[in-house]
Amino acid sequence: MYKHGLLKEFSPLLSFFIRALDLLIVVIGGISAHFYRFDHINLNTRYETAILVGVLLAALILPSFRLYHSWRGKGLLTQLWSATLAWFTTSIILVLLAFSVKSGADYSRIWAGYWLLNTWLLLLSSRIVIRLIFNYIRKRGWNQRHVVIVGAGELGVKTYRQISNADWLGYNITAFWDDNAHRASSNNNIDIPVLSMDEGVDDLLSGKILIDEVWIALPLRAEKRMHEILNMLRHSTVRVRLIPDIFAFRLLNHSASEIAGIPVLDLSASPMVGINRIVKEIEDRILGLFIFMLISPFALLIAIGVKLSSPGPIVFKQLRYGWDGKPIKVYKFRTMVEHTENDGAVTQASRNDKRITPFGAFLRRTSLDELPQFYNVLQGRMSIVGPRPHAVAHNEFYKDQIDKYMLRHCVKPGITGWAQVNGLRGKTETLDKMRKRVEYDLFYIENWSLWLDIKIILMTFFKGFINKNAF
Repeated sequence: MYKHGLLKEFSPLLSFFIRALDLLIVVIGGISAHFYRFDHINLNTRYETAILVGVLLAALILPSFRLYHSWRGKGLLTQLWSATLAWFTTSIILVLLAFSVKSGADYSRIWAGYWLLNTWLLLLSSRIVIRLIFNYIRKRGWNQRHVVIVGAGELGVKTYRQISNADWLGYNITAFWDDNAHRASSNNNIDIPVLSMDEGVDDLLSGKILIDEVWIALPLRAEKRMHEILNMLRHSTVRVRLIPDIFAFRLLNHSASEIAGIPVLDLSASPMVGINRIVKEIEDRILGLFIFMLISPFALLIAIGVKLSSPGPIVFKQLRYGWDGKPIKVYKFRTMVEHTENDGAVTQASRNDKRITPFGAFLRRTSLDELPQFYNVLQGRMSIVGPRPHAVAHNEFYKDQIDKYMLRHCVKPGITGWAQVNGLRGKTETLDKMRKRVEYDLFYIENWSLWLDIKIILMTFFKGFINKNAF
């Protein structure tokens, strides 16, 4: 039994080993680069500090690219590409840090280039070697667990199909056990045996079949039957798992945890906890500061243009909901003539809206009116990437019209987002349009990673500034 699950038994140790190896590679890359450049490895304090900063950034950034998840079933090139993106991102942040503290002149550019190149090559080489070792181990049958699923109903079949499509997990579903084997087999087109409960348990206890785990996939209402099954398995040392019947829920970053020794299932949670929150903060503060400094001259020209275009303030401030649904002030360049609306209503801008000034129309088409929100980012109220914040009045309306609408506020709102780069911008005159935008926002939250943020920023740069729906 242990032979078939050896790698899984020690997976936390293996993950720690690979993480530590990557950080060691960053150090080796820096020291070897110093030898190439200066013909010795006696680093002074400046170079030691630079390498230490590189190690800390790598420890924060590399996990965000899922480098330490299981890669079985995925191509080697995909893994190498992820490692490349992770180290490229780390390198960019290192360069931006050196630029922001004006310390770039203290280091040899040749050394820096060798360091980044050596580390990249070593990261790729280590993954190739590890992949070859794991492939050898798996060919010898050291990473398989044989599983039966109790219950060939909708939940059991869904579990089977998802596991079958994720063969890198190392689980081999060998059979179903069900109280009505004939009906379950004929209704679901299952291509593995469906045995009765009594037959399956008898085969297990008699040693006719090799089973490592039994997964119970029954509806929550079948509590009594679950107790009976556990009683039937009481003479076996097989591991028994419960597959909770939660597929009917809209899950957001669901996970299992423990509170005071009580096992709990998190059905809805923010991804911005622990290391993810630190990585996101570093991304926002460093990139936000860099972009803010870069756009400052353009922002000054736009401010003059807004002032000359019509009477009123340069910056428009509006109360919107931020992280955890807390109200925040969001800044934009004013694009409309000054006006007031009754009863706190907020009327969305429409095509040929008479309230929009000619200069404001240009700002809205090019998204330049959003530039002051980088100040919101530096304040910590917003992120560069995240669901767009809506006006308070719109939130109050849509939260009762669209299921899970308020889950958008599990993260900080963003200047750009997954919905925006996929064309979901502008006026949402129908409920379906807003529902589609919310679906994209929830997809972003569920699948957040540093790489996804970088992808959205690049997509915004190439196709997100000017949009026909922005008016």
